[in-house]
Amino acid sequence: MFKNQKEHLIFVLMICTTMVFIMSCYNVAMMEGFSLNVFKHAVLGFIPAFLFALVGDLFIVGNIVKVLAGKILKEGDSMVKVGMTMSFLTGCGMVLWMSCFGTAMNFGFGPDFFSTYITVVAKNFIFAVPLNLLIVSPIIRGIFFKMFPPIPKGEVEREIKIEA
Repeated sequence: MFKNQKEHLIFVLMICTTMVFIMSCYNVAMMEGFSLNVFKHAVLGFIPAFLFALVGDLFIVGNIVKVLAGKILKEGDSMVKVGMTMSFLTGCGMVLWMSCFGTAMNFGFGPDFFSTYITVVAKNFIFAVPLNLLIVSPIIRGIFFKMFPPIPKGEVEREIKIEA
């Protein structure tokens, strides 16, 4: 899907930025109710949440997703199947990762940490995974492929033959 590491990083930055902001708004609204404070708190907490998400996506969750996807996907699977599989697995992994961050930042590491974490995971999963699969990933992929058009399959095969 990505021609190089630069494209991969740009794609991750686009997804992370969008998902972190929307999920921050969602979590603030779940805790405080919906008001203008939702956006204020989402903006104030954006940088640390974004950095935690970026580290998780690039170095932890992303690596686990590659291993799992390698066991699920077969060579020749459609780009839609690859995209949906990667988005679903990444969404699930990032819910676990970011829910830990949110629980620690908002409730601390007290005796109720684990039970609170499980509740936060459940609330985030029901919102984040459909949001990622149905809205954010398709929109970001559309924007990304306008910026960086994929190499058509026939051209990839022709480039391989020319290089050989």
